[in-house]
Amino acid sequence: MEAPFTDLLQESGNPEHQFIAGAATRKEVYDLAAKFLGCFLELDAKKPVCLAAEGRDIIAAALLAAAASGRVLALPHSFSARALRQMQDLTGFRTAIVDVHRELSHGTRCITPEDTEKFTPVPLADCSVDPDAEIVKLFTGGSTGAAKIWSKTVHNIFSEARFMATRYGVCEDDRILATITPYHIYGLLFSVVIPLVAGAAIIAESPFFPAEIADCVEEHSATILASVPAHYRALGGRTLDSSLRLAFSSAGMLPEDDNKTFCGQNRIEVVEVYGSTETGGLATRNRAVQERFFTPLEAVSWRIYKERLYVRSPFLSPDVPVDNENWFLCGDRVLQEGDKSFSLHGRADAITKVAGERVDLDEIRDLLQQQKGVAECVVIPLADSSGRGNRIVALVRSEEDSLDIAPLKLVLSVSLEPAAMPKIIRLVSHIPVNKNGKYDREAITQLFS
Repeated sequence: MEAPFTDLLQESGNPEHQFIAGAATRKEVYDLAAKFLGCFLELDAKKPVCLAAEGRDIIAAALLAAAASGRVLALPHSFSARALRQMQDLTGFRTAIVDVHRELSHGTRCITPEDTEKFTPVPLADCSVDPDAEIVKLFTGGSTGAAKIWSKTVHNIFSEARFMATRYGVCEDDRILATITPYHIYGLLFSVVIPLVAGAAIIAESPFFPAEIADCVEEHSATILASVPAHYRALGGRTLDSSLRLAFSSAGMLPEDDNKTFCGQNRIEVVEVYGSTETGGLATRNRAVQERFFTPLEAVSWRIYKERLYVRSPFLSPDVPVDNENWFLCGDRVLQEGDKSFSLHGRADAITKVAGERVDLDEIRDLLQQQKGVAECVVIPLADSSGRGNRIVALVRSEEDSLDIAPLKLVLSVSLEPAAMPKIIRLVSHIPVNKNGKYDREAITQLFS
């Protein structure tokens, strides 16, 4: 058993220090965890428990109880009835931790924090921890509607949180504002687990709009902002409170101009974290210190072969396929830049077939993005009802009130093969994103229905 996990269960640090700024203390989180532990020990050990509560103190308490009991928590990507039903079909959970009513199947036992008063608390410090035991199943929706579930071990989750907290000096004096949901690996780490292991406070709100983000930073004197590219773009040249000392961005690439604008206006650095649900954090980039490329984390071993990134990492899900030497093949195309860094060049799976011909979606997107008046664009394949494979469509957000599509089509027709030519280019005032700040593929697809 590793010392850091033992220390976590023994509630090291100041118990009266706030975990939720202005609300729950660390002692209250650990007291709730002891009640959850009493509950977990009475449940069928073979079935996971669905964690469908929004309060970060509840999520933190459930994680602690899961680590102490060996229980597995299933985390949905959203709380829609469809997403919860999919996860239940895949995992078979019959118990759910909730803080509000959820549309769960008949017979599912729902437990609220108030319900835990029925159970006898079990001190976490009396328990042992298996670092290799599975602790969460993270549910991802995917753009095709095909659900994926990635397991993470105690070591995966808590060692990555401790690594990042140590690397960036996160401590009790910090107050973290996260604009993303804790049901994505990035949000889970930065808005629940890192505050838990570092003794920092997390702000309860997850503001979405620029004015709300600015007001929240000022009201709580936030010192760290964990956000996503869409929110940094929306913030534009807005100046946030001077209490901020550091910002993080993940769940997509942060455009250089957006980075420069935010850093210049607020005089703080934005650390971009590259990784995925299944890999955890792999590399970072900080343009404020002239880092043009991504540099792998010290805990990550890496190599590049034929423009593909292979990694070995303590943060990898045990579910990922690895070769005989434990190397995992990542999904992006990369180029090595010097001895210590690499640059990203789109998804390896951005190749699709149209009428039997290979089409690179990233090439189309990059070409569109270079055109005057195009602020942002998304290029996707849609199934062709004729049965000839796919047809390409593009969603474009313009920098101006009006943008003439004709010149765009002319440029594309000159530069692209006929199969790669978008059949539809649609102008929009904004491109749909989900709560994680990623493009909402389902909503985008519906715009072309």
